[in-house]
Amino acid sequence: MTDAAPRPTACLALADGTIFYGKGFGATGTCVAELCFNTAMTGYQEIMTDPSYAGQIVTFTFPHIGNTGINPEDDETADPVADGLVVKWDPTEPSNWRATAELTDWLERRGRVGIGGVDTRRLTRAIRQQGAPHVALAHDPDGNFDLEALIKSARDFNGLEGLDLAKDVTCAQSYRWDEMRWAWPEGYKPQTDAKFKVVAIDYGAKRNILRCLASAGCDVPVLPATATTEDVLALDPDGVFLSNGPGDPAATGVYAVPMIKGVLDQTDLPVFGICLGHQMLALALGATTIKMNHGHHGANHPVKDLDTGKVEITSMNHGFTVDSQTLPEGVVETHVSLFDGSNCGIRMADRPVYSVQYHPEASPGPMDSYYLFERFAAAMDARARENA
Repeated sequence: MTDAAPRPTACLALADGTIFYGKGFGATGTCVAELCFNTAMTGYQEIMTDPSYAGQIVTFTFPHIGNTGINPEDDETADPVADGLVVKWDPTEPSNWRATAELTDWLERRGRVGIGGVDTRRLTRAIRQQGAPHVALAHDPDGNFDLEALIKSARDFNGLEGLDLAKDVTCAQSYRWDEMRWAWPEGYKPQTDAKFKVVAIDYGAKRNILRCLASAGCDVPVLPATATTEDVLALDPDGVFLSNGPGDPAATGVYAVPMIKGVLDQTDLPVFGICLGHQMLALALGATTIKMNHGHHGANHPVKDLDTGKVEITSMNHGFTVDSQTLPEGVVETHVSLFDGSNCGIRMADRPVYSVQYHPEASPGPMDSYYLFERFAAAMDARARENA
């Protein structure tokens, strides 16, 4: 007589009533969020700690999640921000010289729920075809689940439209960043010879973006998302950076757009935005944003630079996009996705003000677009020479 199959210890309930069972790991309990999928083959720790994933559960299409372990250097913010994760295979013991902990233990300590043994291919197809669903993810070691209650929780979730999540993940107070990008063998080194002062607005900034600014020669004071034009200009910056972040751009724009408009109206400062910062700049210039069917989440997205004709392989994480049809006169579309033609970059025609939807800091992902940080530094250098 064969033993009975082990009882599932986790389940994922979709708002349409579909149930996926699996093996739970990490924290116990239930979380309710929007479900997305990420196609990156590396960087699961960076993805889970990316503030842009607030309000979301991540399905990883790559099956080998957990194999390189966890280490404190790779966190993009102090704690995981994604609510949970879904994987095909149960996380394995790590095999990497930098690992200091296992993914499952890290998730348990940080209060994040995981489920393994799920048919992630089927789940990903469903997301692509039907849009990002609202879900409830539960982990109970005894395998006791109230399915009706979980489905109801998923259906009652209001979604990300209209939500200002930047205020939940931004810094509580201003601080200064000087750590540069990781380099062998020293690791992270401080910036000690900055040429420019860049005020970074934190809508949910990833640490590696700030490191890239420091490596480009910038002293980086970081201000909360609610900073005003007066707060920014009081620091007498050489440039302004608008960071990535989560939620509905239109909701965050209620307080972010007036600040950006003030900087543009009162100064000739170079401005650079990434992800939500790109959307904030577009809104400030008069464009609109829209919710995507399932968004772009991965480290392998081809983007065409319309100025040069070159194609960059990029890292992306966004569920909203700038509607290129609403870009006003004087604002030029610079980059487009080769997956679906959606907008991936803009610039002002007559000023060093530009932004991109994707993540040039490569954390995780390719470094094809790092030149954007160097372009930002060059714009500040040109302004300094003109004003000398």
